[in-house]
Amino acid sequence: MQPDPSPDTHPFALPDALSAKNDPILIDTDRVHFAAIATSLERAIADLEHSLAETRKGTARYGTAALERDQEVHRLTARLRALRRFDLDLCLGRIVHEDRAEPTYIGRFGLADPDGRRLLVDWRSPAAEPFFAATHAHPQGLVSRRRYRWNNGRVVDYWDEAFTEEGLTHTAALDDQSAFVATLGGSRTERMRDVLGTIQSDQDAIVRAGSRGALVVDGGPGTGKTVVALHRTAYLLYADPRLGHRRGGVLFVGPHQPYLAYVGDVLPSLGEEGVQTCTIRDLVPETAVAVEDDRIAALKADVRMVAAIEPAVALYEEPPTEPLLVETPWGDVLITTAEWAEAFDSPDPGTPHNLARDDVWDEVLTILADKLDSDELTSDDCRRVLDRHRDLRDTFDRAWPLIEHTDLVGDLWTVPAYLRRCAPWLEPDEVQALRRSDAEAWTDADLPLLDAARLRLGDPEESRRRRRTQAAEARERARMSEVIDDLRTTARESGADGLGDGLVSMLVHDDLQTALVDDGALPTADADLLAGPFAHVVVDEAQELTDAEWQMLLRRCPSRSLTIVGDRAQARHGFTESWTERLVRIGLPGATVAPLTVNYRTPAEVMAEAEPVIRAVLPEANVPTSIRESGIPVLHSPTSERDAIIEGWLDEHAEGTAVVIGDVSYAGRERVRSLTPELAKGLEFDLVVLVDPDRFGEGVTGAVDRYVAMTRATQRLVVLTSGR
Repeated sequence: MQPDPSPDTHPFALPDALSAKNDPILIDTDRVHFAAIATSLERAIADLEHSLAETRKGTARYGTAALERDQEVHRLTARLRALRRFDLDLCLGRIVHEDRAEPTYIGRFGLADPDGRRLLVDWRSPAAEPFFAATHAHPQGLVSRRRYRWNNGRVVDYWDEAFTEEGLTHTAALDDQSAFVATLGGSRTERMRDVLGTIQSDQDAIVRAGSRGALVVDGGPGTGKTVVALHRTAYLLYADPRLGHRRGGVLFVGPHQPYLAYVGDVLPSLGEEGVQTCTIRDLVPETAVAVEDDRIAALKADVRMVAAIEPAVALYEEPPTEPLLVETPWGDVLITTAEWAEAFDSPDPGTPHNLARDDVWDEVLTILADKLDSDELTSDDCRRVLDRHRDLRDTFDRAWPLIEHTDLVGDLWTVPAYLRRCAPWLEPDEVQALRRSDAEAWTDADLPLLDAARLRLGDPEESRRRRRTQAAEARERARMSEVIDDLRTTARESGADGLGDGLVSMLVHDDLQTALVDDGALPTADADLLAGPFAHVVVDEAQELTDAEWQMLLRRCPSRSLTIVGDRAQARHGFTESWTERLVRIGLPGATVAPLTVNYRTPAEVMAEAEPVIRAVLPEANVPTSIRESGIPVLHSPTSERDAIIEGWLDEHAEGTAVVIGDVSYAGRERVRSLTPELAKGLEFDLVVLVDPDRFGEGVTGAVDRYVAMTRATQRLVVLTSGR
């Protein structure tokens, strides 16, 4: 017998205008089920709190046990945070199958009662797919579907869709698109709204597509590309064990920081808090502080320039061309040019330059120590003597120095002969154009080169840390040897044998001594969380990436498993190829393109003015079709009306957001932002005030900026012009 909800916890709070939907025949099944969800949710939270408290009491301090304990604490904490984030609004809706009497309820997460009865099916599971994918043409065995609208943990509306004649019974709202369309005109906030419950079948098919290879989500403004990208990220982490956090995880790349702030709540609301999010600029520690003309930027964006990093590094990995006589008090030894070459060829392929340096030096010491035949020195003593030999060290440091990536790239722009040698395809005038006096006046186009150099070179501090670690390890091992010697002495003096001698013998074993070294005494370094490799990469607004920037992502994704989201018509610098052609050129053959053609966000009134703007420069642009009208015509006014229009809108709308695009003099205020067209990309606002759009420039860039700015509006667009 399921509990009956009391009036005080009634989950339905429908307004009087929807009184017909309060009919007990329509909602009593839901009320009983919601009561069971509430009970199980409370129990699940209590169980998680208990498990978390017990796990935190664990005493594991080092090694695998400590790692597993910390991972379990993280997992339990994330799950607890996710469950506390929601109440009954965990439930998105329900479906009724033709062959089942009981509805199946779909949730953000799966939930069962103590008897194992499934109360909520996780939205990412195969059992939940018909909730999103069913259409009248392909009902997928459904009789009906119900979606809920929640507010403060209570249902304020719900919508039913019937797929069979049977489904027409006991349903309250039969408008096929009502659940979705009713949300489109709702007010926006500073964070992306929760739209999980209203994902459409065309979007869901892309969300659930497999992760192998590259998938391009191609769609114009308002088609839900970002929604698809975010929900696909959560889906793949749930459905594909190859992409779990312990196997590389997922990197999500957005176009700019306002975008990342806007979508920041979405993945946590879907139960995924371990996804690394960033912009392309975040992949390197340097910041662009200068600008350069388009010609220079285009030269640097060429993948051949990224490839020039390899010969630039190779110049610092050439073995000495002369033999070296190393003099010591115990004898002189010669390292020949052939032996120099042998040592320089010893690192494993792909080892970063600054880390490989230690391997080469170790091989040099091995070669010379084998030649230094002395009865007074052990092999380790020989290596220590040679390690401190100044001439040997100086010769090696000149041939294979530690290098900072900033120095390497900076030298390309300040030493023309170096650039000519590393990039021989450049014309003399191009070499001269790339030259600059301030080596570290970084621009956006420098960042991919800095990234390539940083990953190819490795951290120069890592070599120093490695030597400190080895020294600390040696000290720890010496400490353990002293302890063992003390134990052996004590055992001998006390006449101990048997177990005592056996234990001491075990301690003398080298592997066990190593295992007893206190890892906490060794120096450590923070990992670069964005360095990868990642099992899957999702990139939004991908049409803006240069070829060099693509290489930044491909280096971090050796599996070539990517979700690529974008619109060629929104590329500020043009995109004349097809997606397939572009991706083949940058090293991603065989990509699948999944189009989105329905504009769910932008009202038809706005699109009627925006479409001619982009078609004037891109006649074949993929302009999506709007499915709704706002009833509000686009307003054209003089710029002098800016403040009055904004104040009037704020007075009329207690909720919602607005943006002024193209007017740097506007400082913004609560619920109203001031952005450039570039920083508005990927965002949406109830009111868009576009100031002097003709000043955005000529050609493709200006038209794209105008098009992007206009299509940010979800309700109203105002175009202000000077001199009117």
